[in-house]
Amino acid sequence: MNAFSKKIYGTAILLMLAILGNAQSSNPTLAVIGIDSKVVRNDGTAIDYMVRLEIEKTNLYSLMDKYDMNEAITKNNFVVQGCYGKSCVVAAGKMLNVDKMVTGSVEQFGSKVVITLKLINVKTEIVEKANTTEFIDVENELQRMIRISIEKLFDLPLDAESIDKLVNYELPIESPKNELHLNGPRMGFSYTTGLTNTILTNAEGKGGFNMYPATFLFGWQQEFQYLSAGNFQAIVEFIPQVGGLESGNFIPSLTLLNGFRMSKRGWEVAFGPSFRWVKKASGFYIGDEWHLEKDRALYAASNAQYLDQNLFPTQSRLDSRGKTVASTSLVIGVGKTFRSGYLNIPLNVYFSPRKDGHVLGASFGFNIYKKRK
Repeated sequence: MNAFSKKIYGTAILLMLAILGNAQSSNPTLAVIGIDSKVVRNDGTAIDYMVRLEIEKTNLYSLMDKYDMNEAITKNNFVVQGCYGKSCVVAAGKMLNVDKMVTGSVEQFGSKVVITLKLINVKTEIVEKANTTEFIDVENELQRMIRISIEKLFDLPLDAESIDKLVNYELPIESPKNELHLNGPRMGFSYTTGLTNTILTNAEGKGGFNMYPATFLFGWQQEFQYLSAGNFQAIVEFIPQVGGLESGNFIPSLTLLNGFRMSKRGWEVAFGPSFRWVKKASGFYIGDEWHLEKDRALYAASNAQYLDQNLFPTQSRLDSRGKTVASTSLVIGVGKTFRSGYLNIPLNVYFSPRKDGHVLGASFGFNIYKKRK
C-alpha cells in the first residue's frame, strides 16, 4: 500500500468513526430516577441497576452515566429520596439537562410482581409512554421481568418464551431456574411386617428365604417434570432398585410415582405402583403349617379330608421353592430435600400397605445441581 492509499484509507476510517459518533450522539439523552421498590427480594439500588442495564441494551437512548448523575445531584443539592411524582422527576430531568426520564415502581402482591414504568418528556412535561405488567413471582427472574417491561415501554419485539413463563397465567409454566432436579442414586432400607415377615425369616426348607426382615436397597431415581409453575412442580418418578443382597438374595423392583414438589422448601409427596419379581408357590395350610400343593396327595393318603378344598383351600404365597412372578403393591411416600451449595440430598420415607404384611422404608440420595443448557 503506497502513501496515497494509506492516506485515503485513514481518512475513510476517521469519516466512519465520525458518522458513528454523530449517530450515537443523535440519540435522545435519558436518565433513570425514582424507581420505587416495595416488598421484593432486591433493594432499590439493585433494581435501579437492572433498569439502567436493560435500557442501555436497547441502544435507543444515550443513557446518562450514574456517576455523572450523582455528581450533578450532589452539586445542586437535589433530594432524590422520595422523588417519584411527575413534577419532581421533571425537575430532576431539567437539572440533569436530559431529554427523557424513566421512573416507576416494582411491587409485590402475594404471588405476583407488578412492574410499572413511565417515560417522561422533560421539555413538554408529558408522560409519553407508560406500561404496567403483572408477572408470576418466580425467584431469580426479576431482571427478565424488567427486560420485558422495558421492551413493552419502548415497543420492542417481545420474547414469546419469556412471556409464557412469567406473564401468561393461563398457560402451563416452565420455570427452569426454579426447578429442583433429583435424578441420581438412591439407597435405603425397608422393614416388612406380618406374615411376610415370618416367611422371609423362615428357613428355606419351610418355604422361607432365610432373610432378615429389614433389607437394604440400592437403586436410581429418574424423574420427569410435566408442570412447573413458580414454586410448584408436578413430577413422575421411576425408581428401579434391588434388595436382599445382605442375605444372598437378588430382589429387583420398579416403582412408578406421581407426585408434587415445592421446590423452594424441598417438600414433596408422591404415590404409585411398585412392581417386584418374587418367588411364589401354590399350597395349603394345615393349622399354621404351610404345605405345597404338589404334596396334597401325599397328605391325603393318610387323611382323605386334606383333599377337601373347602377345609384346606389352595392359596398362593411367597415361597422360595416357587416360581418367579411379578407382584404389585401401592407405595405412598413423603420427603424433603436438603441443600448444601450445589449438592442436593433428598430424604424420603414411604409406606406400602399389603395384605400379608405392610412395608415401611426410608431412602436417601444425592446429586449435584447442573444448570440447564
